[in-house]
Amino acid sequence: MSGPRPLVSIVDDDESVRESLPDLLREFGFRAEAFSSAEEFLVSSAIDQTDCLVLDVYMPGMTGPDLERELARRGQSIPIVFITAPRDETVPPILLKKGSAGCLIKPFSDTALQKALDLALESD
Repeated sequence: MSGPRPLVSIVDDDESVRESLPDLLREFGFRAEAFSSAEEFLVSSAIDQTDCLVLDVYMPGMTGPDLERELARRGQSIPIVFITAPRDETVPPILLKKGSAGCLIKPFSDTALQKALDLALESD
């Protein structure tokens, strides 16, 4: 991609994720913004600038898959890398089958995240 560095938006209700991931993403060379809910992301100005979403599956209110459906309904195609706690091993294959760029089980390695983001942005 030429021009400005890609913007990766993080949507996760876990404050520790919202605090740590932006720094890591900046180390990878991305711009990063974090949001505590899907609803907060939907009303932000970042929605039109986001090149990739790192999106928690399970959140209060609108879930990650709910946000994915809402973006599709609005005609906004943003590659998504889902992240989820290890409570349900059946979720990642379902999300990948539906077209998400990746699905990582927390805790995931820096390398796994970088690889998933690179794949997501390549496919965009």
